[in-house]
Amino acid sequence: MAEISAQAVKALREQTGAGMMDCKRALGEAGGDLKKAVEVLRERGLAKAGKREGRTTSEGAIVIVTEGGAGGMVELGCETDFVARTDDFQALARSLAAAVAANDSISTADALLDAEVEGAVVSETVKASIAKLGENVVVKRVARIEIDGDGIVGGYVHAGGKLGVLVGLAAKGAPDLADLAKDVAMHVAAADPTPVAVSREGVPADLLANEAEIYRKQAIQEGKPEKILDRIVDGKLSKFVSEICLVDQPFVKDPDKSVGERLGEAGEVSIVAFERFKLGQAGEETSSE
Repeated sequence: MAEISAQAVKALREQTGAGMMDCKRALGEAGGDLKKAVEVLRERGLAKAGKREGRTTSEGAIVIVTEGGAGGMVELGCETDFVARTDDFQALARSLAAAVAANDSISTADALLDAEVEGAVVSETVKASIAKLGENVVVKRVARIEIDGDGIVGGYVHAGGKLGVLVGLAAKGAPDLADLAKDVAMHVAAADPTPVAVSREGVPADLLANEAEIYRKQAIQEGKPEKILDRIVDGKLSKFVSEICLVDQPFVKDPDKSVGERLGEAGEVSIVAFERFKLGQAGEETSSE
């Protein structure tokens, strides 16, 4: 067996994140060849990673990367908050969010897993991170917003990566919208109830129909006359819509005005889209496979 230097072990550890004794044994088996030793550790690491896949990933982080007119948001899951806060995990999450922002073909977790980032397929990178971190790592969901023309994509991450919001604003005249985009993202993060759509036109028809049916039954049970039922339902629906539509909600930083009014103060500005991720809400349906 070739003599293994401490320097070689150190180099292998830095490259793979594997333990000292594992690195020493791998170098011995590879005859001191660093590249072959990496392959040995990778093979062993992937075998271990396979056993870890399927473990519950209730912790993790939501990370946002914005680049001009595009932004990407990723929810990356792991098993413990300790791992979620490590530099390696955070760096992985940031690289994935950056890939989403830069690639308009990535709109789902599966598309991200199939993509190539920094010369490697993401699914393989995730598997390698499982071996290195010692926990299951799962790409749970992704979101991407891009502005076509003048505007900006901004975001806000709250509670150490537990909640993230991505917002796209369009504007005429290209005013400086960075602060406004962040303020709108912060509003979406804090608003109660959570916005369902930008405006009434975006509210799902089945949601409106379901609420209307509930309001009608409530009115009937209260003994309201048949001739005023429609008026009662319309009034309650109008209030409901104002509560769940982003532009109609009282702006959290100044409740005396609506979000729409705050946008108007900045000029001809409109909200193109928004996405809100709360850690854990995606469930366990998306794996690293």
